[in-house]
Amino acid sequence: MTTNVSNDINKNINSSLIIGVLLTILGIIAIAQPFLTTIFAETWFAFILIFSGFAKLVYAAQTRDRGGFLWKLLLSGLYIATGVMLFVYPQTGILTLTLLLGSFLLTEGVFELILAFRLRPQQNWTWVLGDGIITLVLGAMIWFQWPFNAPWVLGILVGVSVLFTGISRVMLSLNTRSFLNQPDSTASA
Repeated sequence: MTTNVSNDINKNINSSLIIGVLLTILGIIAIAQPFLTTIFAETWFAFILIFSGFAKLVYAAQTRDRGGFLWKLLLSGLYIATGVMLFVYPQTGILTLTLLLGSFLLTEGVFELILAFRLRPQQNWTWVLGDGIITLVLGAMIWFQWPFNAPWVLGILVGVSVLFTGISRVMLSLNTRSFLNQPDSTASA
């Protein structure tokens, strides 16, 4: 019975390790081809909006007797129209999403700085301060280099995220594998 459980755990660890390696490779490819990754991310976002719009449309139809039908219908139309526009005009979508990302990071950086100074008497408040400064600088870099950075910045950020997700998954899998392969110290006691 114990060996079956051990085999199942080892299979899961191996699967997680393989997924981590694949994510790491995909992250490297995404960073190496940032324009293609940006187009892919923008198109994926367009499909998500279109699908969400149709889901909202179905919800509006199912709940039309509960009030707000017109608003639900308009909201679903907004989702669908935005998704279609992003899909039909990807360059404009990339410009818009990049500007939106820069604005988001600038705003987040300001809020992080405010939070850091509110946390100032506490221990380790400087970590929040550092996070706020880095986020603010990143947002400013995107904003001040826009629109020239739009073709590659989203692709780089997606690639870095996928790369670090893959690396962390590989490291966690290896750590779990080495932990499970250690001799049981409680059995000898």
